[in-house]
Amino acid sequence: MIVITNVSHHQSNFTDHRLKMIEPRQIIEESDSELSINWSDETETKYVASVLRRMCPCAGCVNEWTGEKILKTENVAEDLSFASISIVGRYALNFHFSDGHDTGIYSFQYLKNLAEKN
Repeated sequence: MIVITNVSHHQSNFTDHRLKMIEPRQIIEESDSELSINWSDETETKYVASVLRRMCPCAGCVNEWTGEKILKTENVAEDLSFASISIVGRYALNFHFSDGHDTGIYSFQYLKNLAEKN
């Protein structure tokens, strides 16, 4: 199990709470196919590798110009796993999936939005 805490220590000069960005406080690789994020708004979200792969925002999976999904979700195996996970700057995660795909950059905002849709 990999646990990353205090992902961002971003201090904002904004005093209005509506302008604060929701950030991960802790990222936990629960297994080779499941990840959980504890957010600064006190919520926790669990993500499954196969679902994240199907929602990949990269240009190889989504047409950059039209936003149309290119990836055929039925081609993503249910037993897909994370080969590795890395932090991109202070704003995103990059997943290396067991099917070899590794070009998606999943911003923390994108991940939080995915959680709110489900």
